[in-house]
Amino acid sequence: MSLSFLAPAADTAAAHGPVNPWVALAYLVAGVFFILALRGLSSPATSRAGNRNGMIGMAIAVITTLVTHDIANIVEIGIAILIGGIIGVTIARKIAMTAMPELVAGFHSLVGLAAVLVGWAAYLNPGAFGLLVGEGIGAVSKVEMGLGIAIGAITFSGSVIAFLKLSGKMSGSPIMLPARHVINLGVLAAIIVLTALFAMATGPAQTLPFIIALTVLAFVIGFLLIIPIGGADMPVVVSMLNSYSGWAAAAMGFTLGNAAMIITGALVGSSGAILSYIMCRAMNRSFISVIAGGFGADSGGAGDGEAREQRPYKQGSAADAAFMLEQAESVIIIPGYGMAVAQAQHALREMADMLEERGVEVKYAIHPVAGRMPGHMNVLLAEASVEYDKVFELEDINSEFAQADVAFIIGANDVVNPAAKTDKSSPIYGMPVFDVDKAKQVFFIKRSMGGVGYAGVDNDVFYMDQTMMLLSDAKKMVEEIVKALD
Repeated sequence: MSLSFLAPAADTAAAHGPVNPWVALAYLVAGVFFILALRGLSSPATSRAGNRNGMIGMAIAVITTLVTHDIANIVEIGIAILIGGIIGVTIARKIAMTAMPELVAGFHSLVGLAAVLVGWAAYLNPGAFGLLVGEGIGAVSKVEMGLGIAIGAITFSGSVIAFLKLSGKMSGSPIMLPARHVINLGVLAAIIVLTALFAMATGPAQTLPFIIALTVLAFVIGFLLIIPIGGADMPVVVSMLNSYSGWAAAAMGFTLGNAAMIITGALVGSSGAILSYIMCRAMNRSFISVIAGGFGADSGGAGDGEAREQRPYKQGSAADAAFMLEQAESVIIIPGYGMAVAQAQHALREMADMLEERGVEVKYAIHPVAGRMPGHMNVLLAEASVEYDKVFELEDINSEFAQADVAFIIGANDVVNPAAKTDKSSPIYGMPVFDVDKAKQVFFIKRSMGGVGYAGVDNDVFYMDQTMMLLSDAKKMVEEIVKALD
C-alpha cells in the first residue's frame, strides 16, 4: 500500500521549500511535550505536570517559529504576546471552577476565529506565507485553506452559542427550527461545493466570491448546529468544538507548511473526538443524537425546574444526618454540580475527615460527566486536598452501594436517577447512573424540592423510604453537619 499521500503535495512543497532539520526537530520535541501534557491531564494527580509540559511545548513551538521566520516587527509580536498573556493570567486567576465549561467554550471560539483570520491573511497575502505557485495559490493549498476557514468559522459560531447557553446568557432549551436537518445538510453541501470551486478558480476576481460565501455559510452553520442542542448535552458539544478547533489548526498547519500546527491540531482534534465519544457513552447517547437535538430545559442546573408532581418525602436536619453518619461504617459521597456552585468541597472534606476519625470508611463516587465536564468534580476534590485513592469512577464503585450504610448525595441529580434504568420514556433512559437506591440510608442535599436537574425529570430517590432530604444550600448544610459532629 502506497503512503505517498503523507508527502507534501507538489505545489505545497514548492511553495514552502525545504524544511530546516533543526526546526523539524524542535517541533518534534514540542509535539512530545504536548503528548506528555495530554497524558498528565488524564489524572488529577499528574495534572500539574501535564499543564507544565503543555506550556513548555508551546514555548518551544512559539520561540522556534519566531526565531526561524522573518518577522516584520518583532516588537509588535512581543506586545501582542504580552497582552494576551496578561489577559490569560487575569482570567485564570478570577474564573471560578463552576464557570470552567463556558470558559473553555469561549477559548474554543477564539481558536476558531484565529484559524479564520490566518486563512484570510494567507489568501490576501499569499507571498508572505510562501503560498505562491507561479502567479497564484496552488489548488491543494486552497483546499486546505478553505477547510481551515470553514472548520474555524463553525468552531467560532458554535462555541459562542455554547458559551451563551452554559453561562445562562441564553436559554438552554433546544431551539428547533423547521426543516433544520434539510437546511443543515444543504448548507454543509454548499460549503463543500464552494471549497471545490474555490480550489479550481484562478485569480482574485474568481476566487474572492467563493471564499466570502464559504466563510459566511460556515459561520451560519455553526449557529444552526448548536442552537437545537439542549443544556444537558452542552458538555458533549464543548468537547466536540474542542475537536473542531484542533482540526482547524491542523488544516491551517498544512496550508502554512507548519509541522507544529499540524501535530498540535491533530492531537487536539483526536483527543477531543475521543472525549466526545467517552461522554456520549457515559450518557448513553449517540453523537448523532446529540447533534440532531438535545434534551435539558435550562443550562442553569438544579433548582431551576419544577417537580412534576407533589409526592410525600421525608425532610431531615443537619443534626439528624450527623447522628446517622456517626453510626455508619461506610459512607459513599456523590458530589455534583450543586456542590460546585456552593463551593462546598472544603466543608465536605472536613466532614469526611471527622467521620474517618470516628472509624467510618468514606469514599467518593464520581460520574464521568458530573459537574458538566469530565474531571470537574475530581479537580474540586483535589483542590480540597481529598486523597486521590478515595475517589472512584462509576464503574469501580457502583457495586459497593448495596453494602454501603449511607449514600451522601450533594448537588447531584440526574446521575443518581433510577429512571435511567427503568423508564424507557425518560430522556436519560440508558444513561449509566449510581445505584444509590440500594444503600441502606440516603441523604440528599439540594436547595428545594423544585429542582429536577438538566434533563427536566423528577427523581424517585427523593421519595424512597430510606431517603432523608436535606433542603438547604450545600455548603451551609455540610457546615451545619460538621458543627453537629464536633
